[in-house]
Amino acid sequence: MSGFFEELQRRKVYRIAAAYIIAAGFIIQIGSAVFPAWELPNWTLRLVVVLLLMGFPIALILAWAYDVTPQGIRVTPGSHRRRNLIMLIATGVIISAGAGFFLLPRASARKIDKSIAVLPFQSLSDEKDNAYFADGIQDDILTNLSKIGDLKVISRMSVMSYRGDAVRNAREIGKALGVATLLEGSVRRVGNRVRVNVQLIDANNDEHIWAEDYDRDLTDVFAIQTDLAQKIASALQAKLSPTEKARLDNRPTQNPDAYLLFVQAHDYASRKDMLRDTFLKAEPLFEQAIKLDPNFAAAFAGLSLVESWIYHSFDPTPSRREKARRNADEALRLQPDLPEGHLALGFSYYYG
Repeated sequence: MSGFFEELQRRKVYRIAAAYIIAAGFIIQIGSAVFPAWELPNWTLRLVVVLLLMGFPIALILAWAYDVTPQGIRVTPGSHRRRNLIMLIATGVIISAGAGFFLLPRASARKIDKSIAVLPFQSLSDEKDNAYFADGIQDDILTNLSKIGDLKVISRMSVMSYRGDAVRNAREIGKALGVATLLEGSVRRVGNRVRVNVQLIDANNDEHIWAEDYDRDLTDVFAIQTDLAQKIASALQAKLSPTEKARLDNRPTQNPDAYLLFVQAHDYASRKDMLRDTFLKAEPLFEQAIKLDPNFAAAFAGLSLVESWIYHSFDPTPSRREKARRNADEALRLQPDLPEGHLALGFSYYYG
């Protein structure tokens, strides 16, 4: 056995093996970075790894048999005992197999970019006044996804510029927003029936990852939103903590009429123009939602935000300021971990 290792050293096999491993590692690193950018299939990187692994025993054999001299490549002098060659080949195969066991799973598992933008949903309802409902569904889905800490979710303000685009280029939108996936969909509401169609799209190649079609009662709209958030998290391999899952399962209200009023009020309150009329239209809608469901924490938070804006914009009265703080406090009393409640309370103090 000692003679075998002495021959390896004399024939400079160690040097060739080390140089091959360094070069192969460099090639794999370059491939891991460049192949996704070139949008090459995932199997191309695996093929490169396999070829490099197969080449390692061959490189050892060539290093054993030949030597590079100033006069060119020459056969290495000395005996070529069959046992030594078999041991050399076996060593190369074992090393390649061990490296393959370690490298191939990693070459197969390309890192998933857990980023998403929820584009404005298209309203297919016959009544144009129901357009706010599609916006409400989109906003609720976006809010649910934002509760998942392992996901990067683009804000509503950033995506609303794509409202009404007849033709959408997924690659351009993904590049502009800095996300790997897009969610788009449509909503049709007829009475108490809701139909929601959604598609999750890979922004890198404009291919559909999956699509879902829901046809439910209005009372099941929260189940739709929860199911969508969980399926998106699963598709992007985002981890859901027990706390996050509980937040997704939590229904803001059990009253569908209160929810419709809330969505309509939220639509008015979220408009870019932020005019006096929009706030004054949102205020009674939030109040009606609260009247139908006194435990509707999100409605209290929405009403508080509206009161703060009204106080700041055109009615700086003590009663308005007090109303903003009182509703924010009530929202947090009902649901202490409600982000909108904390935001509303902060606004009430900032503007008050």
